[in-house]
Amino acid sequence: MTIDETTAREELFWDLANEMYTDPAVAEGTMMGFPCLRVNGQFFASLDKNTKNMIVKLPAARVEELVASGHGLPFAPSGRVFREWTALPVPDEETWRAFLHEAKEFVDA
Repeated sequence: MTIDETTAREELFWDLANEMYTDPAVAEGTMMGFPCLRVNGQFFASLDKNTKNMIVKLPAARVEELVASGHGLPFAPSGRVFREWTALPVPDEETWRAFLHEAKEFVDA
């Protein structure tokens, strides 16, 4: 991935994150040492520090569905798969926006 692609992914994520801040329960935090989004203190989204894929927390069954369909990838930092997290490798504004909202609703439920 080029520096321009990395920058574009980071900018897209944080532009979409800024839209989430209209909800006072949403704030920036850190997860495993890198910036993430939280709702009421709970992690719900971030960028993978290596791939710059957006990662979101969703129900395990939803993650399995996304991985099986090829829309999501397993999120496995340090080789351990997180059942309720998926990485979204295609930086599409509408898709990432929808997944941010879906993740926020899941974690905030």
